[in-house]
Amino acid sequence: MYFKQLVPGLRAGASGTDVFKMYAVSRVMLNGYIDNIQVSWVKEGPRFAQACLDAGANDFGGTLINESISTSAGAAHGQLTRPSEIRRLIREAGRVPAERSTTYSILRELPEEPLEPDLLDTVDSAEERFGSYQQLIHMDAFRFTPGIAARSVRDAVTPSPS
Repeated sequence: MYFKQLVPGLRAGASGTDVFKMYAVSRVMLNGYIDNIQVSWVKEGPRFAQACLDAGANDFGGTLINESISTSAGAAHGQLTRPSEIRRLIREAGRVPAERSTTYSILRELPEEPLEPDLLDTVDSAEERFGSYQQLIHMDAFRFTPGIAARSVRDAVTPSPS
């Protein structure tokens, strides 16, 4: 709606102040109903996500490699933030990083940096290894071609004659 100017006066998106207030109001209004509020470093950027931990968020999100949903919508982050960097940002915010399950059970707290690096800490630049979203969408190898997808599905479900 913004890019096509379908609504007069519509802003490009929420301001940083709006986002900060949204986390604060969410913490107050959802208290006792929803205990965990995740800030998305992919959408907000690592530093602003760090600040949102003081506004009511209590989950920093996790590691992603070549995230494409937010980046296709215009987010500038999401290709790769290593686990050690996420833990550093959480510690700088005065919090103790922890790994959790999908249901928010704490699997382990990490008050200090582990002696062994996480496997994702050893990955080369995500853009070198996986390509940026903008690079990927311009590659013909990943472009939808009518008929090819249907043929692939048909070949997968139709047994070959023996």
